[in-house]
Amino acid sequence: MAAKIKKGDKVVVITGRDAGKSGEVVKVMPKESRALVRGVNLVKKHQKQTQNQEGGIISKEAPIQLSNIAIADPKDGKPTRVGFRILEDGRKVRFAKRSGDLIDG
Repeated sequence: MAAKIKKGDKVVVITGRDAGKSGEVVKVMPKESRALVRGVNLVKKHQKQTQNQEGGIISKEAPIQLSNIAIADPKDGKPTRVGFRILEDGRKVRFAKRSGDLIDG
């Protein structure tokens, strides 16, 4: 099945603690059906000091379930579903079902 959410996409969190927040997808893990989104689902981690890193409590992004995020519509930034369309030149592209705009291409 083709990927509806890819690295670099602007997404909006629909449910959970960070509902309404938006960010860019940094990494997608399809086998776990999770994605890493910049600035969303931040957790505090106690980091031990090493030669290369400073110790202390750091904030980092934790993976979020793919079902809890939706692509942001290119027109207005609101959450939208994703559809696929074959163009005249034979390319398969994603489009926003809310507005009909192409997401990639």
